[in-house]
Parts: sequence; structure tokens; C-alpha cells
Amino acid sequence: MVERVIITMACSVCKDRNFHFDKSKKSGKMLILKKFCRNCGRHTEHKETK
Repeated sequence: MVERVIITMACSVCKDRNFHFDKSKKSGKMLILKKFCRNCGRHTEHKETK
């Protein structure tokens, strides 16, 4: 069975941590998504943080 871990997404502009996802432990890539940041008020890239 594949283990899942909870990750936090941080805005690349203001560094606000505002999204939480789960992903497989086997995935070696860092997750980068374009999401809406409430702090900035626009769509920005959000990167996975520890």
C-alpha cells in the first residue's frame, strides 16, 4: 500500500501558506501549481513546502 503525506503549499510571491494537499511518498518531484492567493488577490504559483 502506498503511503500518503500531507504537504503545505506556499505562495511564491508573498510566501503565505494557504493550501494543503496529500501526495504519495514515492513521488520525488516537488509540486508546483497555479492557485488563487487570498493575500495577493490573484493567481500565482504555489510551491510545496515542508
